[in-house]
Amino acid sequence: MPNDHASPETLGGKGTAIEVFTVFLGLGLTCFGGPVAHLGFFREAFVVRRKWLGERAYADLVALCQFLPGPASSQVGMAIGLTRAGYPGLFAAWLGFTLPSALLLIAFAYGAGSLEALAGTGWILGLKAAAVGVVAHAVLGMARMLTPDGQRAGIALLGMIGALLMPATLGQILVILFGGLAGLAILRPVGPVTSPDTSLRLTTGPRTALTLLALFFVLLAGLPFLAANGDNGALTLIDGFYRAGALVFGGGHVVLPLLQAEFVTEGMIGREAFLAGYGAAQAVPGPLFTFAAYLGAAMITPPNGLLGAGIALVAIFVPSTLLVMGVLPFWERLRNAPLAQRALGGINAAVVGLLAAALYDPVFTSGVTSPKTMAIAAASFIALASWKCPAWAVVIAASLIGFLVL
Repeated sequence: MPNDHASPETLGGKGTAIEVFTVFLGLGLTCFGGPVAHLGFFREAFVVRRKWLGERAYADLVALCQFLPGPASSQVGMAIGLTRAGYPGLFAAWLGFTLPSALLLIAFAYGAGSLEALAGTGWILGLKAAAVGVVAHAVLGMARMLTPDGQRAGIALLGMIGALLMPATLGQILVILFGGLAGLAILRPVGPVTSPDTSLRLTTGPRTALTLLALFFVLLAGLPFLAANGDNGALTLIDGFYRAGALVFGGGHVVLPLLQAEFVTEGMIGREAFLAGYGAAQAVPGPLFTFAAYLGAAMITPPNGLLGAGIALVAIFVPSTLLVMGVLPFWERLRNAPLAQRALGGINAAVVGLLAAALYDPVFTSGVTSPKTMAIAAASFIALASWKCPAWAVVIAASLIGFLVL
């Protein structure tokens, strides 16, 4: 393992898990603004200030985590922790970055009391209306980046239609599969994206990496079978959150339709409670995937409370952890493969369609229930898109306005 004075274009350097945890805890307390903003904070912390890695190595790592399903910023953090301090460093990076927002959302679940009973109160209605603006802004931003031509826009349109018309859980999986196949059929690769001198220094060997990738797929296939053939609430939670974490391409907002299909449709959490918590998740720092901690705590059926929150939080991040450790050793070859580039382009376009479908149902249909909530939703969108206000400030303002006028 290279020391702190290694070449600036390599990723790594000896460190301790405590060091990694301390740095990431600070980031977890201050990183507002979503995954793109998080990556900017990471660059400042690790490339500019601490020089744990160089510009090209960091860009390589970000490219990998954009390719994988799951929360890109959390995966970048895990990879930095892994290469800085081994497996304890990976865990320390995840825990430090995730803990602040998870604790805040668990506290919200407890403090909000019976969210179903509070569904008509003004601040809850304001949160739900703000979620419309936040998701609409995410759809627009992702569409600009991921559907820049007619082919990918068409994939997104068909993905949206499929998600709206097909049963929820099956629809999400089929839309993602359709996107990958459509990308293979009609898209072109972008060509080589790296040069030979930008390789990443890793601690995970190929044999261990293959074992971890195999475990990822075994859990993805086996957990639904175990949950369906047993009467165990914990297994049901693990299965639902694991699959959500494993199938989300395109960022944290896309987890919304998957979690809604898994838990709202099945009656494990109320629709109003789900949307109120999603709105609250916009107002906290750190990864949006910590919304899982809120859902686990607020579940109607056990396990819920602190136990449910812990199960949900770990289960939704396990796929990302396995993928980061399993794919890193093979990334140099994979990211230049034409087939992988084409499939990823189609999947990303289909993700835009999934998010557009979620914008309509459940976000818009539940968040806009009157002219006043429409005004709050529109103002939230304008504040994000045109005034460049941070999402947390928009959500807090919408909640306060809702409390005063609704």
